[in-house]
Amino acid sequence: MAYARKRIGKDGKPRYTGCYLDLQGRERSAGTFGEKRRAERAAQEAEFRQREGRVGDPKRGKQRFREYVVGTWFPHHVVEAKTRETYRYNLHAHILPWFGTTRMSEIMPGDVREWVTDQVNRGMSPQTIDKNMTILSAIFTTALNDQITFLHPCKGVKIPVAPKKPLRIITSEQFDAIYQNVKVVSLQLLVELDIESGMRWGEITEMRPRDLDFANSIVTVSRAVVEVTPEDRRNQAVMATHDFPAAR
Repeated sequence: MAYARKRIGKDGKPRYTGCYLDLQGRERSAGTFGEKRRAERAAQEAEFRQREGRVGDPKRGKQRFREYVVGTWFPHHVVEAKTRETYRYNLHAHILPWFGTTRMSEIMPGDVREWVTDQVNRGMSPQTIDKNMTILSAIFTTALNDQITFLHPCKGVKIPVAPKKPLRIITSEQFDAIYQNVKVVSLQLLVELDIESGMRWGEITEMRPRDLDFANSIVTVSRAVVEVTPEDRRNQAVMATHDFPAAR
């Protein structure tokens, strides 16, 4: 229940702090006022926002974008190793330089639109802008879910449409030319498996005998190898030695 706490200021006049309890039962301040009625109203409004689901600590939204992304979001964002490498590059090249010093709660849709316009003016491709927006949107989706912000500034922001690249499919003659120039029998088998199954290089090179079911003519794809930078390998080693909370 919201209430006002009275205290005497340095000038000898009474001051009132609007107080309410959060979901953990901790006392929170909604501000200090010169009138008891205003303090109670502020506390009641804070309680109302809490009942709407806006229960986060406003102080968390004051942290800088770079601080949140580098210190909290990126280390615990679960993605494949190769994707993590791409995220790291795009963050440092295109996202952190623009938003890094801004407080999380102060980033608005207009700021994101300006960022998109800047990328267009610098001649970045629609595909790159789309990747950058995907990363930025993922950051604010997490921040919104964790109640660090109460607004998703990427919602409704338009980006240039990335044209779809036509698929280039080799002809039978081109495949025969490739196959005939592969002199090692084991590699010929890999080429045949690739063209017949559509599997990727990383999936084929991770194949094991137990993945082949000759009786039912089934190939099971359960692993893939990816190339990562030394920094990503170090980060994976660190994560393997720590207990992180499961993804939700």
